[in-house]
Amino acid sequence: MFKRNTLGLGGAALCGALLVSGCANQMSQRSEHEERVERKLLDHSLQIDVGEPKVLDLPQRRVRIHEQKTFEVTEFEVTRRYDRYTPYQPWREIYEIPLGAVAVVAGIGANVVNVFALGNLPETATHDWLSYGIAGLNPFMNAPSHGRAQQNLAGIDEVQRDKRTEHSSLPWNERPVEVKAGRQTFELSTDRNGVLRLNLLESPFAEQDLSQFGKLQISVTDAQDEVHTDSSLSISSSLRSKLMEAHALIYDDLEDDEVSQWVHRVKRLSELGLEEEASELEQSLIELTRNDPELQAEFMKALTKDGGRLVADPGAH
Repeated sequence: MFKRNTLGLGGAALCGALLVSGCANQMSQRSEHEERVERKLLDHSLQIDVGEPKVLDLPQRRVRIHEQKTFEVTEFEVTRRYDRYTPYQPWREIYEIPLGAVAVVAGIGANVVNVFALGNLPETATHDWLSYGIAGLNPFMNAPSHGRAQQNLAGIDEVQRDKRTEHSSLPWNERPVEVKAGRQTFELSTDRNGVLRLNLLESPFAEQDLSQFGKLQISVTDAQDEVHTDSSLSISSSLRSKLMEAHALIYDDLEDDEVSQWVHRVKRLSELGLEEEASELEQSLIELTRNDPELQAEFMKALTKDGGRLVADPGAH
């Protein structure tokens, strides 16, 4: 008696478990295709182009810095395969069983008609109706439903399509640069084109006595890949001897000077071979006198007569 009761309870439990859990209705697999690109860094270097000549005879220099990389590029075609199924929900059998019976009858009828139609009926009528009906009649399986379908990743296939080497050379744009003069280290940065603009007459060099230093050491570092390079620029002795005088000519107070002193400053810079600085000071003084046309005219006349310079009329178009 005890054994019969135990077997009865076990059978009831098994049936109950089947009723609750049911069977997942396996559907056709779904595939996804995509392309994947792997880029492996083979080489990374920095290049500093200090320009020519390697010795500075003028206070301004544009130093170009580039970052060069070499990659191994591999292209793959990736296919992901998914197993799809309709999860079992027992309450759906309330309407699926009668609908399944109708679908089976309709499927059988469609297959009979298809014999006389010489197989011209669509497969959705001859095959899919029967499949839906059989699944609907099964109390432990729901009919397939694309709207409720779930999926699991079944596998990934990768096929290599291409493998090549790529090189890139990009400006070291808006990145830090170290410039050393003797024991002094200055933190500068490049512009968006990767150009470091050095001007020994401007800060931070203007505050230093560069007459004691004959070389500038330029260093750049990419901390992420631990890549480093450096280069140097020598400063000629003639330029070092001019820097202090040139700085005073450009930056000493201008407003308290007479016109003749302005002309002297421009002329003296030109005599020192600093023509670019002379032109910049000349334009600054013309702009300074913009609101005083008489003073501006006097200055321009003196520049032409005493300074021997050709000055364009700022009012001419």
